Amino acid sequence: MNGTDVLAERFEEHRGHLKALAYRMLGSLAEAEDAVQETWLKLSRSDADAIENLGGWLTTVAGRVCLDMLRSRSSRREDPIDETFVPDPVIRPLSQIDPEQEVLHADSVGLALLVVLETLEPAERLAFVLHDMFAVPFDDIAPVVERSSAATRQLASRARRRVRGATPSSEPDLGRQRQVVDAFMAAARAGDFEALVAVLHPDVVLRADSGALVGGAAASKLVRGARPVAEQAMLFRQFAQFAQVVLVNGEVGVVNVFEGQLQSAMGVTVVDGRIVALHILADPYRLARLDPGALD
Repeated sequence: MNGTDVLAERFEEHRGHLKALAYRMLGSLAEAEDAVQETWLKLSRSDADAIENLGGWLTTVAGRVCLDMLRSRSSRREDPIDETFVPDPVIRPLSQIDPEQEVLHADSVGLALLVVLETLEPAERLAFVLHDMFAVPFDDIAPVVERSSAATRQLASRARRRVRGATPSSEPDLGRQRQVVDAFMAAARAGDFEALVAVLHPDVVLRADSGALVGGAAASKLVRGARPVAEQAMLFRQFAQFAQVVLVNGEVGVVNVFEGQLQSAMGVTVVDGRIVALHILADPYRLARLDPGALD
């Protein structure tokens, strides 16, 4: 085994960690893969023997790569972030729930949090993700964002306040999540409007990202309130028969599958026995790029 093979093997040991970091930074599985690949290229072109802490070095470099990608994305975007945007979901079969899997996915980040992260400035997002999610010291983050350690701490603090103010603490028990999601789906299948309203929080938010135009009008939408959201569920109740309960970003959610093709993926946020947020991705192009493992 030559030096390149050894380095590649060492890099593979960190791939999962780097992809998790990049996904939280970018909200896109495809872009996260690109960021990890770019990190590998930077490592392969460096003097790896001089790197004392490979894990720390890779984390910092991946963070810098993601920051550059976010800044490039912001410079290309002329309009503010679309309020209907839904990040790429990570889908797993519900049947895979077991103690080892739960330890492995204990740090899963929900779609609701990823939506909030999309509203942060790139440097704020980097400081928050690296420090609060991956315990990187501010002294190590500061050179990446080109700020002092104190200023970097302020970036993370500002981001933390926005995150806490916008993302309620969801129900941690998957069994109770499943009960609420099952009640929602049963009401949708039965066309029971009042039962739908009962399982929804009065201030529930539905965010649907179709990524396309249907009949000349945007199918993507943002709907607030229990009764308006229940009305939307009633409109699409005929598709409920194709629904499968799965894990979406570590929480109980739903995918719709027709003739073996993924039609939509819905993340559900449950708080105190009621649904407070629904995040639906129905963009065919993005759905086609998702891992189909949850459909097995």
